[in-house]
Amino acid sequence: MFMSNRAKTEMTRLLLGAGALEHEQLVSLLYAELRAAAGRLMVRERLDHTLQPTALVHEAWLRLVDQDRVAWTDRAHFYGIAARCMRQVLVDHARGRAADKRGGGWAQVTLDEGLLAAERRELDLLALDEALTKLALLDPRAAQVVERRVFGGMTIEEIAADLEVSPRTVDGDWSTARLWLTRELEGR
Repeated sequence: MFMSNRAKTEMTRLLLGAGALEHEQLVSLLYAELRAAAGRLMVRERLDHTLQPTALVHEAWLRLVDQDRVAWTDRAHFYGIAARCMRQVLVDHARGRAADKRGGGWAQVTLDEGLLAAERRELDLLALDEALTKLALLDPRAAQVVERRVFGGMTIEEIAADLEVSPRTVDGDWSTARLWLTRELEGR
């Protein structure tokens, strides 16, 4: 998610005080970034996947605007919540497909950003979700880092700002989480 500092500042201003008149401006600023993140996620999906990036963004957006108890603090906070919503949409879609197929044809996702190894691997999205849920019990911040990196496309610096820790801490969490996930998922 690449924006100029001026655009990031404007987005944060809109998120903090977006009224009805500014809503359209906010949506246009957010849409391109959410669509890019969804596109990166969907490229990793199997070829016959029925959910398109635009549909993923729209489904995530519906979940985001349903967050009436969330007070956005800034752009990074918004994208952290957006990453969780996109993860939920993909997992719900995979569960629906698995239920339809009675366990066959589970959604496969390729995670290449060095998450689980230097080589490209295909993973079961449901297995990844289950592993992230387990990781959240052991190390909630590390699970948040993975979710924001993988599902939200956030940078180390953006995650650090969102979680109010140093980039070095986030980098350590990212490394630890990759190792833990590798072990967890290889045991399947």
